[in-house]
Amino acid sequence: MTQMTSTASVATDRPGRYAKQLASHLGRKVAAEWDEQAQEGWVDFGSGRVTLAAGDGVLLMGLEADDAEARDRLEGVVGRHLVKFGAKDELVCAWARTDGTPGSEHRHEGE
Repeated sequence: MTQMTSTASVATDRPGRYAKQLASHLGRKVAAEWDEQAQEGWVDFGSGRVTLAAGDGVLLMGLEADDAEARDRLEGVVGRHLVKFGAKDELVCAWARTDGTPGSEHRHEGE
């Protein structure tokens, strides 16, 4: 079985805050962890896993999924939640897929 992977680098002045919020919110339904000291964590959906890392002015996310369907779904779940949390900061989450296919892009569309 081939893992399907994609990455996203989201520019933000508060990468740790958003990563922690993602892990906390999504962790209500699936396994998730955020390490405040290391400024990194993960969310495990069963069919895929997203790693989170707070960099200097950027939230780095890596997604590994069991298949293309799970990858597509998880890009959407994580991307939509992130841009909703960061609506005031106008975050944009654009996924780049390692297999060369276009990734999904998420941005807040307003109320």
